[in-house]
Amino acid sequence: MFQGMGRTQQDLLCALLYQPVGMSIDELASHLAVTRTAIRQHLSALERDGLILRGETRPTGRRPEQLYLLSPPGRELFPRQYQLLADLLIGEVATLIGHDSLVKLMRSLGRRMAAGMEQQAVSEARIVEHMNQAGYEAEVFFRSSGEQEIVAHNCVFHHLAEAHPQVCELDLALIGALGQGDVEHLECMVRGGQVCRFKLTGTPPTAGGRPHK
Repeated sequence: MFQGMGRTQQDLLCALLYQPVGMSIDELASHLAVTRTAIRQHLSALERDGLILRGETRPTGRRPEQLYLLSPPGRELFPRQYQLLADLLIGEVATLIGHDSLVKLMRSLGRRMAAGMEQQAVSEARIVEHMNQAGYEAEVFFRSSGEQEIVAHNCVFHHLAEAHPQVCELDLALIGALGQGDVEHLECMVRGGQVCRFKLTGTPPTAGGRPHK
């Protein structure tokens, strides 16, 4: 959870996690057994990265002490059970509404996602940009015939889709809505594929500057 971060910075963030009201430089230096200068340097780096923020100042009878707090992104470095909650929610929804309604719901969510990204049809390259922002690690692949496919190397809902394949309908609806066409799901990681491959068909005459035959 602290990839690429030194031990002192990890310990500093952990210390702040247990002190929600914040800690001063002196308190952190004493707690971590390092110098005040080192604490200042680490705080400066963590503040620059948006992982901590400055809280209130605390009166001491001398110069007020600045308190430092974990920022919301800093708290997100610590484990969360979003996957567990998502599994429970999808399972409960599937039980309540059934297979067909879950498919419709996933398609609706995919179209809603697309509506928040673009208001008109866009090219495969632009679709890939949006997918990569969501973590799909996608690219446009050109077949020898010149046809374009969208290849995703990361299935962002893989764990959910393994238990509930209807979740794949969200991906299809997202791509279809962005390209304003139908989508063929040529290969799927959930079904044993190495990647997820999609092909837009029946798209409008123009889509974000992409020429169509």
